[in-house]
Amino acid sequence: MVASTLGGEVLLHMAAIDLGASSGRLLSALYDGDQVSLSEVRRFPNRPLHIFDRMHWNIYELFQEIKLGLMEARIRSGSMQSLAIDSWAVDFGLLDGTDRLLELPRHYRDARNVPAMNAVVTRLGAKQLFSRTGVQLQPFNTIFQLYATLQHDPSLLKRADSLLLIPDLLNFFLTGEKRTEFTNATTTQVLGAASGDWDVDLISTIGVPSEIFTSIAKPGTVLETVHDTELLTDTSWKGVQVIHTASHDTASAVIAATSAAAPYAYISSGTWSLVGTVVPQPIKSELAFEFNFTNEGGLGNYRLLKNVSGLWLLQETQRILRQQQQKSDIEYLLREAEYAVPMAFVFDPDDVRLLLPGNIPATIHRICLETGQNPPMSVGSLVRGILESLALKYRIVLEQLEGLTGKRYETVRIVGGGAQNELLSQFTANAVKRAVVTGPFEASAMGNVAVQLFALGHLHTSSEITQLIAQSVQTKCFVPQDHEIWEDAVGRFVRIADVQRQHANEEERTS
Repeated sequence: MVASTLGGEVLLHMAAIDLGASSGRLLSALYDGDQVSLSEVRRFPNRPLHIFDRMHWNIYELFQEIKLGLMEARIRSGSMQSLAIDSWAVDFGLLDGTDRLLELPRHYRDARNVPAMNAVVTRLGAKQLFSRTGVQLQPFNTIFQLYATLQHDPSLLKRADSLLLIPDLLNFFLTGEKRTEFTNATTTQVLGAASGDWDVDLISTIGVPSEIFTSIAKPGTVLETVHDTELLTDTSWKGVQVIHTASHDTASAVIAATSAAAPYAYISSGTWSLVGTVVPQPIKSELAFEFNFTNEGGLGNYRLLKNVSGLWLLQETQRILRQQQQKSDIEYLLREAEYAVPMAFVFDPDDVRLLLPGNIPATIHRICLETGQNPPMSVGSLVRGILESLALKYRIVLEQLEGLTGKRYETVRIVGGGAQNELLSQFTANAVKRAVVTGPFEASAMGNVAVQLFALGHLHTSSEITQLIAQSVQTKCFVPQDHEIWEDAVGRFVRIADVQRQHANEEERTS
């Protein structure tokens, strides 16, 4: 397909499909040789399906929304050279020998994953899992989801012919080609950190057939062209390239967070907060294991980071407020939080009791009582406490990151949708005691497009990608304030988190 032109300048039209845990969006991208401009074409909710005691993703609805967005994007642009999909990590679909999906993909917050993790760690050992894969222990990792499947419905794995992670499954629906993209594969905890390929021995040890895993493709690999019969009723789709971008949304977001200044740290902020930096090779030291960091693949590098609970806490609070027919719009909540009393309470946002869907405000209330604090009595106090606690957790993780790398990061770059939350950005600057730069907000989509340009031969080096991002986005800087208040809060946070952890562990033992 030939690119369009304007005044003799070649313009490339691309589509970036960015799927998050709470919503999906399709953005049209225009590249003029110097900058990329993004425009949102379609946004849609990504709602989990609750069936009995199970949580699923409605992958068919997501695929239909993607196709509707693609058709609208083509109408707007008149042409399209390529498209690529990025999404959240670890979840997967199982296909049988006739390429039919055996069940809707399970949601990573499904309750069965916590006991599955405990069983696998008891059997194999936490250190062995980390040394082989370099991946942070989290109950939703693919390895634990597979073990949970083996325990609850072993017939699924017996009937499975292939396993595809979410973006790879959607690429298969579009092209008929089955491959697993590298950046997402590195999140599964069944990929060898040293080999960069599936750890067949580890997979077999937990009783899962290793032959269901497909070959690994590097980010920037060009797949087949679009083969979807519905799209191909419009002949202009013939020849449109489908590209393996850095398909883990955080991998794409970190590409968009690259900075010419080195070293730098980033926070990819959304439903989750991913706090880390970029390293040339996985770091699997004793300290990395102790801090529970992870090494995830990037475009020619690795992302050393830690998953921190993010705006999920605020999203779930909004859901509960809506159920109670109270005001829940984000502007109102942030305005109330801004004028609430500072540091009324703090808590560790990574408490396992805050992982699953439920009444988050009630759980926070209970945590305050457990830790000898006064619970929030207003919605403004609740929201402020959530944001302050997130910022304090970022401080702890950033200090751990600097301990692992031996570097000090003078600037923290916040990208993703959460970067639009200026109150959280200011709190983060206050907590970490250094400048915070925000933007781009559509970081995953921007990184997605950058890899498409790399695959199409328009960008060739990481420095060219960095320059393109800098020329294409606007940023905002936040400087630290209220030093004494925040420094006092750090020690209090550490003490509260320790007590909180003891209560959570005791609750798990007795449940």
